[in-house]
Amino acid sequence: MAQPQSDLPLKPIDDFRPGDTFRNRIELSLSGLHRPRRAGISGTGKTGANSIILAGMYEDDVDLGDVIYYAGHGGRDQKTGRQVADQVLDTYNLALLRSLETERPVRLIRGATLRNEFAPAEGYRYEGLYRVEEVERIRGKAGFWIWLFKLVQIV
Repeated sequence: MAQPQSDLPLKPIDDFRPGDTFRNRIELSLSGLHRPRRAGISGTGKTGANSIILAGMYEDDVDLGDVIYYAGHGGRDQKTGRQVADQVLDTYNLALLRSLETERPVRLIRGATLRNEFAPAEGYRYEGLYRVEEVERIRGKAGFWIWLFKLVQIV
């Protein structure tokens, strides 16, 4: 019987190590490292987040390498990529909030679409474990309320 997504072990997963790469979201999903094929956050409000993808989709994300400011889920127009509504405390954002409360580590995957000095040249790369250290509800660059999570790499 397959393990439920929320019960996946965090370290290690089979033979995955930081630096492992994946061609696309389908390959990443099939590997089990980050199962959702579209959502950037994997997990539940009950157990916490398993993993996140940082791929430059939200204008309020800030990638400093070992520190990430990650704009939560929601409020983006799927066609334009622009923030067009306030984010709500939905399943995905609750998962990251729960990880903050429980100090449960979160796997970070960076995508090439991030286009910064930390991004892989192509596809997706597993970066290792991060801990959610803070959360704020702030007005984002587009003027809408967002959940901004601070994650710090676990060394």
